[in-house]
Formats: sequence, structure tokens, C-alpha cells
Amino acid sequence: MFDYFDALLLARIQFAFTISFHFIFPSFSIGLASYLAVLEGLWLKTGKTLYLDLFRYWLKIFAITFAMGVVSGIVMSYQFGTNWSVFSDRTGPILGPLMAYEVLTAFFLEAGFLGVMLFGMERVGKRLHFTATLMVAFGTLMSATWILSVNSWMQTPVGFEMGVNGQFMPGPSWLDIIFNPSFPYRLFHTVNAAFLTTAFVVGGVGAWHLLKDRGNLHARKMFSMAMWMAAIVAPIQIVAGDLHGLNTLQHQPQKVMAMEGHFDSHPDGAPLILFGIPNSAEKRVDYKIEIPKASSLILKHDLNAPMAGLDTIPDNEEPPVGTVFWSFRIMVGIGFAMLGIGLWSLWARWRKSLYSSKGLHRAAMIMGPSGFVAVIAGWITTEVGRQPYVVYNLMRTSEAASPLDAPAVAASLLAFIIVYFAVFGVGVWYILRLMGHAPHVGEAGIKSGDTGPIRTAGITPGPTQNPGHVQPLPASKEDV
Repeated sequence: MFDYFDALLLARIQFAFTISFHFIFPSFSIGLASYLAVLEGLWLKTGKTLYLDLFRYWLKIFAITFAMGVVSGIVMSYQFGTNWSVFSDRTGPILGPLMAYEVLTAFFLEAGFLGVMLFGMERVGKRLHFTATLMVAFGTLMSATWILSVNSWMQTPVGFEMGVNGQFMPGPSWLDIIFNPSFPYRLFHTVNAAFLTTAFVVGGVGAWHLLKDRGNLHARKMFSMAMWMAAIVAPIQIVAGDLHGLNTLQHQPQKVMAMEGHFDSHPDGAPLILFGIPNSAEKRVDYKIEIPKASSLILKHDLNAPMAGLDTIPDNEEPPVGTVFWSFRIMVGIGFAMLGIGLWSLWARWRKSLYSSKGLHRAAMIMGPSGFVAVIAGWITTEVGRQPYVVYNLMRTSEAASPLDAPAVAASLLAFIIVYFAVFGVGVWYILRLMGHAPHVGEAGIKSGDTGPIRTAGITPGPTQNPGHVQPLPASKEDV
């Protein structure tokens, strides 16, 4: 076995496996925290208890998702010191402070207010509790900001000086490092993806309950809010993706070449290859379906604009074309499917069939997990497209790994696979179980006796001073 998988490949597989698991949870918790803030804000503004019921419904799911994101992130970070110690040593003077800022600002903010958000509904005033919810939502966005700044610097490194030991040392301005050329585009694109991921999960859950009970007012409200989000954010995300692609073409042209499948240069306009099978050995795309000159039109806004291909790049500089080519198409395809659902919902809303269209509900339910697939596909496009570098054009991935033997890395990888599927499998099962019960009037919040999501999150609430909940008013049509 170890004749085919060396330590470097196993270390890359291990990091890809753990970060893929980790990325699923923040991509949901970032959007869900903001959704919870919106729900609580609407409850305070309108006084409609329907919003409070939905807040309590999704709060339990958020607690588990947040906890699994924290745990998987901590495990992932240890690999920088085990499998990637050379990378940590050389980039530490820059990446270390940025990740410390994430802990000192975002994580402490989230952790500090999370307890109030989870357990403080009957213990503090409404406004203070709403403030805690806003701080948790803001903390998730701040966390994404710092982490994406780190990743973006690795994609477009600027503002550094080379030290005597080959270390990347910060230059005179940290702002150049933090706000590196690809950071604004990557941040906006990723946060939008998190919002869309959450919208389609919420929409899928709402659709599931509408198929079982069309008259459920709570399911109607969550489905309506999710479809508004899809209709508004999906087209924004497509525009953001286009801008991000133009930025990538400027700073990482070979990544775009791999995404487009351009093995050859096109001096008078490059075609847009919709589908095909990249053949890296023969330097071509087999069985391709293409639109002449459309790639030049999209990337340079000129049908006849010349486009360089991978034939201008040395073979040892090329990223794995097949992986990048297909992951990019999966991401884009799901993005346009999301846009289609959003437009369909607008049509159904106009026809006053938003809550009765079983076809739309089934499509939304099928699309429920699509955001997770899209963010993983986008991550693969970004990270694999950067290869063979871990710091673009400056440090190869092969130079960043620790001097470990393959059996040692393989053993830890096997342990991760077993533990992750066992622990996080149970967590996902519990989340699906919570989603499976229909939201209703008087939805219970998180209490001392409701230890499932609390213990999963590693938090033990104290004795509640008011074990009962304020009885909500009966839901009415006005709540919708």
C-alpha cells in the first residue's frame, strides 16, 4: 500500500479530508447565526410569536453545528504542527498573528456571548439577549474574515520580506497582508455561499414539512424567507463569482486555464468548454462541447481577446486539470440551479402557489444540501487549482511537509476517518432528527433538561430560574 501512497500524498489526503468535514459546519453556522438574528429581530419588532418559535427551533440546530465546527477546526489546526511543520515554520511570522487575531477577536466574541444566546432568554432582558445574538452572528463573520485573509494571502502573497532562514517576514504594513489582492473577492464570495447554503437548508426543511402539512404556518414562513434569500442572493453570487474569476485570471492565470480546460492558447478568442473529459496526457479535452469565443467574452469582455493556455506553462507548474475542471463545473452548475429555484419561487409567489406547488417543494427539498456540495467544490477549485504551490509561486507543497514516514501518516489518517464518521455522523443524525419534527406553536427552547444539543456542544447550563416558557399567543394568519 505504501508503495503507492507516499507521506506527502497521505498528508494532503488527510488535510483535505479534515478540512472538508470542517468546512461543512462553518458554511452553515455563519448563515444560520445571521438568520437567527433576523428571526429574533423580527420577533422584537412585530411581537409575533411565530418568529420566536422559529428562533427556538433553529437555535438547537445552531448549537450542535457550532460545536462540531469548533471541534473539527481544532483537530484540523493540529496538522500544521504534525504534517506541515515546515510550512508552519516558514509562514508562521505572517499566518500565526492573523490566526491569533481570529481567536482574540472572533472566537472570544462568539464564545463570550454564546451562553447568553443559548440559555439567557428567560434570564436577561430581550434587548440584551438580542445583542448577544447579534454578537454571535458578527463573530462568525469576523472569524470568516480572518481565516479567509489567511487563505487569500497564501493565494496572492504580498507585503512580506524573506528572512535569512527562508521565512516569510511581515513587511512595513500589515494592511497589505490582510487586504491582499484576492481577499475582498474571496470573502464576499464565501460569505454569500454560506448565506445561500443556509437558505437552501432552511428552504429544504420548510419544503419537507409543507409536503406533509401545507397549512403549517411556521413551515410557510421559513420556506418563504428562504426563497426570498435564494431569489436575491443567488444572482448576486453569480456576479460575485464572475468578479472573483477575473481577479483570479489576473493573479493566478494557470488556475483559470485549468478551470476552463484551455490546454492550448487562443490568439483570436477562446471557446467556453461546457463539458468534456480533460486528457492531461495528450494535452486536450476529449468529447468537448463548447461555445466559440465565449470564454474570451466572459473573462475579457471581448470575443476576440487572446487567451493564454497551459502550453505557456511548464508541465511541473500545471495544476491537476481534471479535478479543477470538474469541481468548477459542479460549483457553477449548482449556482445556476439555485438561481433557477429562486426564479421559480418568484413565479410561484406571483401565482399565489408558493405554499401549494408540490413541484417547487420537492425541488427545494432536493436542493437542500446543494450548498454544502457547492462550497466543497469551490474549495477544491481554489486549493487544487493553486497546486503545485502552497504559497503561490513561492513555496511548493512538496517543500512544506514534515519529514514523516508514510505508515505514521496513514495510521493517523485511518484514525481520523473512523473517529470523524462515528462522532460527526452521530451529530449529523441528531441534526436531521431535529429538522424532522415540524416547527409548531410554543416551540421549546434550550433548557436544562434538553441536554442533547447542549452536551454535544460541550456546554452545561446551570439551573434555570424560570423553567417554564412564556406561553405564546396562538398563531394566526397574520403571523405569515
